[in-house]
Amino acid sequence: MATLNEVFSSLSVRRRYEVWFLRMGLADGSGAWWFRYLVMNPGRDGCAGNPQGMPVQVWATWFPAGGRPHSFIQGFPLPGLDISSRGQAPFHFRIGSNQIEEDSCRGALDVDGHIVSWNLRYRSAFHVTLSNKGWIGFSRTPHSDAVFSGEIMLDGRTFAGDALGFGVQGHNCGFRHRNFWTWTHAYFPRAGRPTTTLEALVYEMPFGLVFRKAVLWHDGLQHIFRDLRETGDIRKTMHWTFCCAGREEFQIEAVIDGSGPSLHRLPYLKTDCSGSFEVVNNSLASATLAIKSPGAAAERLETANGAVLERVG
Repeated sequence: MATLNEVFSSLSVRRRYEVWFLRMGLADGSGAWWFRYLVMNPGRDGCAGNPQGMPVQVWATWFPAGGRPHSFIQGFPLPGLDISSRGQAPFHFRIGSNQIEEDSCRGALDVDGHIVSWNLRYRSAFHVTLSNKGWIGFSRTPHSDAVFSGEIMLDGRTFAGDALGFGVQGHNCGFRHRNFWTWTHAYFPRAGRPTTTLEALVYEMPFGLVFRKAVLWHDGLQHIFRDLRETGDIRKTMHWTFCCAGREEFQIEAVIDGSGPSLHRLPYLKTDCSGSFEVVNNSLASATLAIKSPGAAAERLETANGAVLERVG
């Protein structure tokens, strides 16, 4: 059975990144975690000579509520990687004590005197391909309304539970990173009703074109919007506001607030190894969503820390 986590890149490719990631907001509101399992330029050993350019990397970032985020990144040599073949299911990625599979992941990093480990399982009801441009790249979401259980440990502090948290597990790949993009995923719990999720992506394409798409999962139905209309300047405020109109006058208006102390800036290496660029991420963002559908009262959903907002450029 095909899955959205299946490996796309071969280990002989010289210029390409492929990443599997999780964003999990803790159910008790104390913070959020972001995990990344990355393969970059395996055919040329990453960016050889650059200490941040190992071909295999595992990232863990802690976003404490009201505090500054902290990233832990460890690189590994390619020969230690055990990864499923292109198109093979079920998928797996293993390096040292770190592993991600279709519905579970674990890790153990020792970085600059900090020790972080995790052992998680996740389940979901919805998955979607947000963008698929073949060799150019894709953005897939194998688990859009993910509920996480298990344990995370950071320098002796333990986070454990069932459900431990909620969020998203994604899978991205590309020949190069885009010159600009804005991406969000928001998870809205609803007492006694199915969870609603919203994911939206805007990025530059060749010939001056811009990709725009939003996907809403609401009351067990998928709504796809391609006329995403932005308002305001996210580069100045780290607020992303947009509206979309679908079929039969179905409309949404979203406000994602990624400002505040949880805003995190990280350098990403370019796949041509010519340098790096800055990625701004807040995995502890807030969001409001207004849903208007014909024949029904307007619905307003809110989450204080259940969203992630990321931008480049």
